[in-house]
Amino acid sequence: MNALTADKLPVVVIGAGPIGLAAAAHLVERGIEPLVLETGTSAGSAVRGWSHVRLFSTWGELIDPAGEKLLAPTGWVRPDSSTYPTGGDWAERYLQPLADTLGDKVRYGATVTGVARAGRDRIVDSGRDEQPFTVHIQSSDGAEERITARAVIDASGTWSVPSPMGADGLPALGEKKAADRITYRVPNLSDPAVRARYAGKRTAVVGSGASAFTALALLADLAKENDGTHAVWILRRGISDNTYGGGEADQLPARGALGLRAKAAVEAGQASAVTGFRTQAVERDGERLVLAAEDGRRLDPVDEVIVLTGLRPDLSFLSELRLGLDERLQAPTALAPLIDPNVHSCGTVYPHGVNELSHPEQGIYLVGMKSYGRAPTFLAMTGYEQVRSIAAALAGDREAAERVELTLPESGVCGGAGLFDDPENAEESGGGCCAAPTTLQIGVGAPASAGC
Repeated sequence: MNALTADKLPVVVIGAGPIGLAAAAHLVERGIEPLVLETGTSAGSAVRGWSHVRLFSTWGELIDPAGEKLLAPTGWVRPDSSTYPTGGDWAERYLQPLADTLGDKVRYGATVTGVARAGRDRIVDSGRDEQPFTVHIQSSDGAEERITARAVIDASGTWSVPSPMGADGLPALGEKKAADRITYRVPNLSDPAVRARYAGKRTAVVGSGASAFTALALLADLAKENDGTHAVWILRRGISDNTYGGGEADQLPARGALGLRAKAAVEAGQASAVTGFRTQAVERDGERLVLAAEDGRRLDPVDEVIVLTGLRPDLSFLSELRLGLDERLQAPTALAPLIDPNVHSCGTVYPHGVNELSHPEQGIYLVGMKSYGRAPTFLAMTGYEQVRSIAAALAGDREAAERVELTLPESGVCGGAGLFDDPENAEESGGGCCAAPTTLQIGVGAPASAGC
């Protein structure tokens, strides 16, 4: 296919979430036809899955400039830039209006099942780069279709693949059988049925990121109203100054405050922390569950388990493409060193674009949360800068593609999360010698931040 013919093909964008819709807006601004394929029935389907959770970014950081330009002529009213929306607010007040403005450039109920080069599986070299992409989709009614595209921007995120409880990255023994007592999402305690599930119960929260902080804070609030409500916080590493994030040093104040709320919960005795605990098995004890660690420890029974150990990308439908992915993070190889939690603080990474997001297969880009692979703490601002750069590159404007137009806030955390597990790096990372396996009740005869 010649370049003139290829230019008439659309750029397929997978996912009508914040980054996918921003990609479409930037493509429109560049005079390039996008086609957004969304598996759900509305824009921001994944965001709606955590509609009750308040973001730690303000409205001013959650609205893409190109998206705002498209919305401006429609009479859309920009929310107060200094306020913090919930996921539901974000979806209803920005994402859906933007998708509606894009009109038939967004298709709902369209699940991408495969992406390949036309007439070439991943083995074939001959004529590969000259061929367009074929995008295989399945509609909600089961019908199959094949779309031809000049490029593909995968903004499908990682929401659909939560990481399991097992410390080795695989489900713990018995985890699947205990599915009726386990959730992999932050519970919506404003829902009476969900609230009743956790009120007066002993709940294990597995994880150490912002989602875990949110769950701990919500359970702590519930404990103030319902006797017997208690959270058991399961950590694979020890307690240190950095366990709760950057606190007041975080340049996103709401993110820092979230960690401080979790800290207050454990200090007040509404939650207890179990450190150095790597879950190996989930056992039944009547109607309750017992978590067992690799070192032989078994916790007292719990009624419920909330697993918030991160998310990971679904790469299955990209298997016929030649992706350059880091073997650890499953992120683009040039981006991985910038976001690797084994090396430095998550959330502090300089803005990046088409150069860091390119693959051996030209014309395919993983953006947004999916570009981070298994690395945590992605900011919407990062994704907006990614797709601005990619749209510029697809339009042939290399200077704009390589120009940095964003300054990201610092997380306020020094050292890498992955280093906490390595005692010899304790001093450098802030992990300290506290990574030794122990069970403690913070705030009951123990310091708030255990030292060496």
